[in-house]
Amino acid sequence: MELSKIPLFFFFFLLRLLSAVHSIGVNYGTLGDNLPPPSQVAQFLKSSTVIDRIKIFDVNPDIIKAFANTGILVSVTVPNGDIPSLTNPRNALRWVDANIKPYYPATKFHYICVGTEVLHWGPQNLVDNLVPAMRVLHAALIKSGINDVKISSPHSLGILLESNPPSNASFRPGWDVGNLAPMLQFLRKTKSGFMVNPYTYFGYSPANADYCLFKPNAGLFDKATGKRYTNQFDQLMDAVYVSMKKLGYPDVEIIVAETGWPSGGDPQNTHANPANAAAYNAGLIKKVSSGVGTPLMPGRKFETYIFSLFNENLKGPSLDEKNFGLFRPDFTQVYNIGIFRGSQHAPTGSTPKPAPAAPVAAQGKKWCVPKPDATNAALQSNIDYVCSSGADCHPIQAGGACFEPNNVRAHAAFVMNSFYQTNGRNDFNCDFAHTGAITNIDPRTTRGSSNPTTNGTGHSTFRPRPNPSALARLVGVAISGTKSLILRLLSQILPINELSMRSTSFPRAEIVKDSPEGIGEKDDLVWVVGSTVMVGHQSGVQPLIVKMQRMRSNQQEEK
Repeated sequence: MELSKIPLFFFFFLLRLLSAVHSIGVNYGTLGDNLPPPSQVAQFLKSSTVIDRIKIFDVNPDIIKAFANTGILVSVTVPNGDIPSLTNPRNALRWVDANIKPYYPATKFHYICVGTEVLHWGPQNLVDNLVPAMRVLHAALIKSGINDVKISSPHSLGILLESNPPSNASFRPGWDVGNLAPMLQFLRKTKSGFMVNPYTYFGYSPANADYCLFKPNAGLFDKATGKRYTNQFDQLMDAVYVSMKKLGYPDVEIIVAETGWPSGGDPQNTHANPANAAAYNAGLIKKVSSGVGTPLMPGRKFETYIFSLFNENLKGPSLDEKNFGLFRPDFTQVYNIGIFRGSQHAPTGSTPKPAPAAPVAAQGKKWCVPKPDATNAALQSNIDYVCSSGADCHPIQAGGACFEPNNVRAHAAFVMNSFYQTNGRNDFNCDFAHTGAITNIDPRTTRGSSNPTTNGTGHSTFRPRPNPSALARLVGVAISGTKSLILRLLSQILPINELSMRSTSFPRAEIVKDSPEGIGEKDDLVWVVGSTVMVGHQSGVQPLIVKMQRMRSNQQEEK
């Protein structure tokens, strides 16, 4: 009698085990000029792989339509700049009508991600409107009769004040109660997951390579909890869990919205190679699908999206950004981690090249420095970001202790390290869109020190919040259809041919106070006191240029 039950028991056990292993998501990016059409991608994933869900970084209708009737879950993303407009219920309904309803339910929408790493990148207008937009968009879905699509928003781990050891983790002051607690309350109410992007790649050093790559190592012991960590992924996930628990939300599901490892990179990034990428992603899949959980979350599985599906040749500026893909554009594997249907092969990859001998390091100390290939434009953007976020940049101004040498790279080295040191020395705070690198070689010679004053606990009191009095730069944004253009002005309004431009996405702006003289509400413009000026004008770019020239003229008259 008992023996007859054993085969059935093992049958269900085996079925559960197989289904657990064969379930993983990917981020499907499209920054490449050689990528296959979405219809081929959908068919390939459905017929050849165990990938059962994708996340895209927009609401691309071609991709959404291609995945109809495939059974693959699709999560879409609201561009950061659209967030303020979605706090208006009418706009939210229109957004659902345009981007979800035409394809539902043939396409199995899973999540709508409202923005990407909004708290980390700002500006404050988007941060303040994030949770209200999530609430209003959820209400719009319900009003439209769509009850099975969830709302969330992915975060970088820059939201953490500290992550090592996990028991000491917490969310950053200002964001914790002001933004994350209301968000977690909303997620609990709607039974949705809290999305984070834990990249151990950005915490890599030769000394902790095995810890980052799920390989055998001595690990990290957390004295407060008595738990030992054998990989950095568990450490980061438990740091998020502890931070959520401190706000009273330990029960909210945690979703890994992005994580991965590049298979190639710039010459100095020798750890970006196929062997390490295979080791990390194979270890990741085994970890998240096993049901083992983490030391503080035993028995939990984590919905996970690997970054990314394809190598994308238009990403940059660094080579590692182009090489996060599991597949090449011709659908061949970059390395094998067993995600083809029926595949049980062990991960493969080339043997990592030995790293060049390094100078003697300062024991236990780390600094953030610009990568050698970082452009001056990218480094200037880093300076603008840090100096407009409340940091003390007086040392790199004329007469300051670190003004010399007076060049962009030297000044960027100061502010990037200052930001890194004052934000808990988390390695992801030295990312700077992949233009920063961690070193344990002291870069300071005769230049000023960027070691900030702390509050006595080893952690800075600095918070990445915009400084309303810092008018270091002005940014004008002109809306034209679904596209927008940023015109960056440094210190003053420059001639139009001197403006640097880049693509982005912003909503049609709302009117706020403190509009400069000569630019009024009739022009549908918004001027934000602080480091940015956003201009929303339905008639396109030319009126924006006219207004900027007009403001320049007014300034000259005042002089």
